[in-house]
Amino acid sequence: MFQLSSGRTLSASLCKICVRFLCVSVPQWLLCSSLIHTQTTNPAKTIAELEKELAAHIRLLSDWGGLTRYGSENAELKPPAPGVDRVVFLGDEITEMWGTGKAKFFPGRPYLNRGISHQTTPQMLVRFRQDVISLKPRVVVIKAGSSDLAGDAGPAMEGTISENFMSMTELAKAHGIQVVLASLTPVCDCFKNLTERRPPGKIIGLNVWLKGYAARSGSGYLDYYSALADGRAMKMELTRDGLIPNDAGYELMAPLAEQAIARALGEMQSEK
Repeated sequence: MFQLSSGRTLSASLCKICVRFLCVSVPQWLLCSSLIHTQTTNPAKTIAELEKELAAHIRLLSDWGGLTRYGSENAELKPPAPGVDRVVFLGDEITEMWGTGKAKFFPGRPYLNRGISHQTTPQMLVRFRQDVISLKPRVVVIKAGSSDLAGDAGPAMEGTISENFMSMTELAKAHGIQVVLASLTPVCDCFKNLTERRPPGKIIGLNVWLKGYAARSGSGYLDYYSALADGRAMKMELTRDGLIPNDAGYELMAPLAEQAIARALGEMQSEK
């Protein structure tokens, strides 16, 4: 059927077909899935959500690891001055959205937000050197795993997720950076169904593993989950959409993060 002169031509043709398929099928799939709910949702809101999700898929295709998101900011950032305890918050949309509302992201503190929406642990591992190690922080707070469970970058096994946490922790410690592993935050079906893709049991199970690994590896464990959960679900009054905290949620999380960072810095001093 195909008259191709070489393996290279075949590879190029297949690549074009794949790109064409992704560019057409992904938007169509997103459109079809959204149309299912048009009878019960605001059409304008549905379109806005569709455009946002499509943009995320386009970014995923063009820059899988998210290296361009903070590349320019990192290049312009000077090393921390002597005595300054720089901290990097590495994470997904829950980290990235911190500070976009009235609850600001640690004003006056030498803390850097390096969150990227929908990112999974293997993607964070790809950018770990650029967005953490090269910035020379004293502490890194890793908040990840929720997007893995949701399959935002494809299917993910709990064993693979845990290995990615281990790799990031080992990289940080090899460069003298203290690690704080943050729990996954709860979700709720308060506004739309989120527990189907992020089952509460899996969130709890991964948090149990994170707490145990933090103890075994000499890392800190930051328990956001207990402060935000009512049973196994996110408290409705603390979230804007069932996943991302609102201002009240972030205001609860901030002192918990400060306490975990202070413990990590204290341990660093005691080791000297």
